[in-house]
Amino acid sequence: MSIEAKPEQAETADTRHPAAQRLDAALPGALHRTLEQRGQTVLVVDRERIRDVLASLRDDPALRFGMLADLTAVDYLGMDREPRFNVVYNLLSFANNNRVTVKVEVPEGDEVVPSVTPDWPTANWLEREVFDMMGIRFSGHPDLRRILMPHDWQTNPQRKDVPLGEEPVAFSDNVPPNEPA
Repeated sequence: MSIEAKPEQAETADTRHPAAQRLDAALPGALHRTLEQRGQTVLVVDRERIRDVLASLRDDPALRFGMLADLTAVDYLGMDREPRFNVVYNLLSFANNNRVTVKVEVPEGDEVVPSVTPDWPTANWLEREVFDMMGIRFSGHPDLRRILMPHDWQTNPQRKDVPLGEEPVAFSDNVPPNEPA
């Protein structure tokens, strides 16, 4: 009697960044996709779970992303890309000498993201800057008000749909010769 060995199905190894692997295990469904951009790992996560995601990356003893190095936003208007905005969190692990970028996608018309200020005090002013420049609101922020522009300013200057303002500058080639520069 001959017994044929069935070929074992080779398991495909998870080659994603350890942060993506551990995040999937800790918070199933929170990670939408993982990207590599210019040698940097980017985790695109669920907007409503951003606080849990960042806390998990910080508190996981194998990852220890203990520093929120930056928080900013991107406007993709005119680039045939939806959703229009991304809020970007750059994390640093001093213990592992590692960085990871976490992004949440924010659709136009619903520009609200949960504030991470309660967990990351450094986010306080960074979220205010994003609010001021891009108009993205952070729910649960303790003091969400303008930080750079005057309080009565009507627009958010870094949005791509805000017209560029300009003030003429006098150069030697644009001032008539008999007028002072």
